[in-house]
Amino acid sequence: MKMNLATAFAASVKKRPEKTALFWGEREYSYADLWAQTNWIAEQLKSELGVQPGDRVGLWLRNCPEFVASLFGILQAGAVAVPINNFLKPDEVNFILGDAGVDVVITDAELGSHSRVLTAARPGLKLFFIERLTATPARTGKAPPHFPQHRAHPSTADLAVLIYTSGTTGRPKGAMLSHGNLLHNVESCRIVLQTVELDRFAVLLPLFHSYMLTVGLLLPLLVGGSIVLVKSLHPVRNVLQEILQRQATVLPAIPQFYRSMVNSPMPVPLPLRLCVSGAAPLPVQVLKDFEAKFNIPLIEGYGLSEASPVVTKNPLDGTRKPGSIGLPIAHVEVSIQDESGRLLGPHEIGEVCVRGGNVMLGYWKQPEETAKALRNAWLLTGDIGYRDEEGYYFITDRKKDMLLVNGINVYPREIEEVIYQFPGVKEAAVIGKPDSRKGEQPIAFVAANDGEVVEETALRHFLRKRLADYKVPRKVVLLASLPRNATGKILKTTLRQLPLPE
Repeated sequence: MKMNLATAFAASVKKRPEKTALFWGEREYSYADLWAQTNWIAEQLKSELGVQPGDRVGLWLRNCPEFVASLFGILQAGAVAVPINNFLKPDEVNFILGDAGVDVVITDAELGSHSRVLTAARPGLKLFFIERLTATPARTGKAPPHFPQHRAHPSTADLAVLIYTSGTTGRPKGAMLSHGNLLHNVESCRIVLQTVELDRFAVLLPLFHSYMLTVGLLLPLLVGGSIVLVKSLHPVRNVLQEILQRQATVLPAIPQFYRSMVNSPMPVPLPLRLCVSGAAPLPVQVLKDFEAKFNIPLIEGYGLSEASPVVTKNPLDGTRKPGSIGLPIAHVEVSIQDESGRLLGPHEIGEVCVRGGNVMLGYWKQPEETAKALRNAWLLTGDIGYRDEEGYYFITDRKKDMLLVNGINVYPREIEEVIYQFPGVKEAAVIGKPDSRKGEQPIAFVAANDGEVVEETALRHFLRKRLADYKVPRKVVLLASLPRNATGKILKTTLRQLPLPE
């Protein structure tokens, strides 16, 4: 049997059919339950909707158990899953459907209410509603799971998932991830997170995002663990209560959730053995406050969709360096290179590059963009950083976000870290604005904690004491909150479009 994501999941099902694979509110789904749904969806895709091996099938769902069965159903049919951000508007969805050549979308009735707009742009589009799953015959008693003999058998080299980048830099691009790419990253994450069958992953971020797809869904299920799919995210104490009730052991989340945890009253010790922060930079202050309050390791990592997505992690056993994205995960290489591809030494700043079995096949139908991103088997991440003498990597900023002030490189991340140290600051982002005298000037956007006020003059005075003069933002713009995309990244493109007060 060829190894692919569907057969890997089948192996988990065969080993532990009656174990709870997924918790959803008061409901529990065994491995065999999810497998029965997976096979039914695969059969409907092939027999009813005419899906052929290699066809792209859209997966436009909020977090729900059906997302899991739909993903594996698509893969079981030999097709390619195209997870779609459920926060997108129909026009944005239409772009992805058209770009990926999607003719079938698995969705729910609420999202499917936009079908008229979608089919107007793509007349042949077929929608498959997950509500139909409730009408499927339930698995009877303890009947053993059924493993069909005639299945499509993608190889590890075949395309499995098209992940569309968040679009913070323009039109989204489809990163082509093979079965092998994702299996490689799952195995690397299993090693560095020391994942075992007893682990229960608390999943509260969107499953359409590559971070959750790999770490929150594939990793626990292929290792034989369980998913605690959190239903209600607000207030934070609801999430913590569910973590407590279901005895979750691993929490992958984003920095602002950990900040919310710090500010939330939670007297009962949590069962978590490990928390992982990804998708956005983790401010050092949040890391220190979190570990001081909960006494649970908070591991910062780094990744990007094009790398399936995890690239580095601070080690669970060993030195963890605040502000660092850590060490390369198992079986993945990382280097710092200059514009010509020359490898740079410790503390030399250049572009972070990644090589390994987790690196994408390329961008869907965009050979020019693929050629820009892949050089001599290295993925050029577009992130600027360095490594220290011990091999720990640090991100100073996105390549495109770097400022030139009087010809000197200025990295917004450095300024943001200092802003986060100022009392009352909840969120901060720094961008560059053109300046006729200095080339560019840094501008800071700041949001205060609820019920608190950040005084601009005091903040600038605070920054002047801690930053070189040319790094101090020329303006500080106070906002109620900063714009973010669905996965928590601050949208600097939106901030650049805001009018600045004089």
